[in-house]
Amino acid sequence: MAPNDLSPAGSGPDPARCFGSVVDAYERGRPGYPVAAARWLTGDEPLSVLELGSGTGKLTRELVALGHDVHATDPDPAMLDFLSRNYVVTRISQSTAEEIPVPDSTFDIVIAAQAYHWFDHDRALPEIARVLKRGGSLSLVWNTRDERIPWVKGLGRVIGNQEQGAGPGEELETSPYFGPVEHESFKHWQAIDRSSVQDLVLSRSNVATLSAEAREAKLREVLAF
Repeated sequence: MAPNDLSPAGSGPDPARCFGSVVDAYERGRPGYPVAAARWLTGDEPLSVLELGSGTGKLTRELVALGHDVHATDPDPAMLDFLSRNYVVTRISQSTAEEIPVPDSTFDIVIAAQAYHWFDHDRALPEIARVLKRGGSLSLVWNTRDERIPWVKGLGRVIGNQEQGAGPGEELETSPYFGPVEHESFKHWQAIDRSSVQDLVLSRSNVATLSAEAREAKLREVLAF
């Protein structure tokens, strides 16, 4: 394994950077990803993988366990610091999907977990295509709550639903860089309690960006529910 390389971040404001202020809550409260989903995203053979928006490594650990050669990136240094202390990957770079610090045709696959909706797609899609080898793929994954369960739907009303509709949109379907989009879903249970549900709430962007007083009010509302 090569030494971890922390590359300079791109300039300009980035809404994804709010997660660094709640990195511990993010790690404790956010669900991981089922290994079946990670395998579907990548296939059965070991690949060179660029992971965009790696965060604390929720998907990274599954990719590494499957034998892939992973280059992990995130715009937030606090998230990458956590990842680097807990997982061994080939390389780590502080970078964005719009400015990827690698040569052309480097990776077999580019993956983004719970991150694609943050990208500037007009800039990110050609940049992703640039770093992919010929015939390479872009794989995207999200965790969404199963709001067919009444109490889960009620929790969504309290904490917000802005990510429930996340997914690849028309910009990907009509992109000149990628072919037709394939879809698959996997059931994945997350056990929560009064402590972890607070971490889940604190890790959400719409809560992480609130004032301290407003965050406390939101937690009280969640616990009351």
